[in-house]
Amino acid sequence: MPRIIDRKTFLSQSTALAAGVLFAPSPFASRGNDYKKIKVGVIGCGSVSRMYLPHLTSSPFVELVSTCDIKPDRAINAAKKFNIPNYYPHIDKMLAGAPFDLMVDLTNMQEHGRLNKQALLAGRNVWSEKPMANSYKEGRALLDLAISKKLRIWGAPAVVNSPQFAFMAQSINSGKLGKVAAAHAHYGHLGPTWSAFFYEKGGGSLPDLGVYNLATLCGLLGPVKSVVAMTSIITKTRKVDDKGTIPVEAEDNSMVLMDHGNGSFSHVQCGFNYFDPYGHEGSGQEKPTVSIVGTKGSMHLIGYDWKPFGVDLATPDDEKGKRYSTDPGTYVWEQGASVIAEALSTGKEPLINAEHALHVLEIIEAARESQTSRKRINLKSTFKWPVVA
Repeated sequence: MPRIIDRKTFLSQSTALAAGVLFAPSPFASRGNDYKKIKVGVIGCGSVSRMYLPHLTSSPFVELVSTCDIKPDRAINAAKKFNIPNYYPHIDKMLAGAPFDLMVDLTNMQEHGRLNKQALLAGRNVWSEKPMANSYKEGRALLDLAISKKLRIWGAPAVVNSPQFAFMAQSINSGKLGKVAAAHAHYGHLGPTWSAFFYEKGGGSLPDLGVYNLATLCGLLGPVKSVVAMTSIITKTRKVDDKGTIPVEAEDNSMVLMDHGNGSFSHVQCGFNYFDPYGHEGSGQEKPTVSIVGTKGSMHLIGYDWKPFGVDLATPDDEKGKRYSTDPGTYVWEQGASVIAEALSTGKEPLINAEHALHVLEIIEAARESQTSRKRINLKSTFKWPVVA
């Protein structure tokens, strides 16, 4: 039977995974102690925080100062569970309360732009779950504001941090695939049931699911020059925990074709109508979800780019191919804020880049415009590439 992703199932999976983070050896344990702890405030104490908070707790670069949620019980419970001294029912109170350096925004995606701007205006650095804003224009303004105030803002996802992404990037950059011709990626499930925001205006499968594959493919093949896309709504109404039965306003089915400007094309498909026997947690996924082909080789990422298990590579010298990079190391999808705290503490620039996140946001916006206009849409943004040399 297809897996319906309800809140209870998601939370039970999240709790089990989080326990592994809490009780596993810390990925930071071998490092020295001469670092400054970054004071962190977390806003949004729903499902995603159950993965983020254990990881942040394990980081020696982090001091968790406060939690915040418009449902006060969630902020209180998270603070008590992770021994965080302060909790607030509203961002105004959090920003006026105990001082902190970095706001971690885990709220509904439609709120990200507004809350991230408020944090920057209050002098805080920002790590935002995806997307960092509701439009490219809004995101660009946030980055410009951060620069003007000598602050930093970053946006999820953190897929560029995985060893598998590094292996694929280095294979492409070293010429192992020859001239890259095409790439494909896909990610989908049957859709969450715990909140309406996924299906409301400003939500959708592109910023929730497709964002991972878009970040991976343009991270590997370079900035996108133009986009042609089709989007649709397959399931017209959804029953969700917080509002009952609602009309679906945002796309739940998407196909995005991208031109990287050098003859290479890539394609992403995503949606909330995909039967997936591996479930939301992606455990046991042994099939490729990202494939890249060139004149001298082909390469396939096993598992999802947010939870990779290896990379299969075949070349003329080894036509049957082998599996490489089977160890994810310390990479997990929820590590972004911890990585940014380390960067702020040590001054080491992370691979995650705000311009990359903005570029992905413009791709999503262009895909929707292409569906509406039935035209190919040119992009204006770019980012530093290659991500991994």
